[in-house]
Amino acid sequence: MPVINVKMTHEDGGATKEQKEEFAKKVADDFEKVFKRSSKSAVVIIEEINTDNYSIGGETITNIRKNKA
Repeated sequence: MPVINVKMTHEDGGATKEQKEEFAKKVADDFEKVFKRSSKSAVVIIEEINTDNYSIGGETITNIRKNKA
């Protein structure tokens, strides 16, 4: 059983339920096309990460974006 883990930043209220469902379906379908394995057992995990919990070079994404504005 494939487990496909997608991480993205949680911004502007985050992805909607409908966006996540559409994305998960497309990822599973692409898995099937590329690997020639059934998507029926493909597990897609979408994890949204708050920009306060994600940093580059020791600075949070929240601060990086605030300083660019």
